[in-house]
Amino acid sequence: MATAIMSSSRLMINYEIGMDGEGNPLYKLKSYPNVKEAATADQLYQVAQALASLTNYSLSSVKRNDVSDLI
Repeated sequence: MATAIMSSSRLMINYEIGMDGEGNPLYKLKSYPNVKEAATADQLYQVAQALASLTNYSLSSVKRNDVSDLI
């Protein structure tokens, strides 16, 4: 039976930074590596909100990207 061992995790925050000439939203993705495995979704969302409050952009989406090795 295969086992998954988490090898890395990152927080990905998507900001809406404005509109293009046709009125479609423009986005900017920021990625923060080395997220602790034990970090909860609530904790990560709070971090994302705190980081977004330091910018002039609105928070569009928050994702956690985990990579696991299968052995």
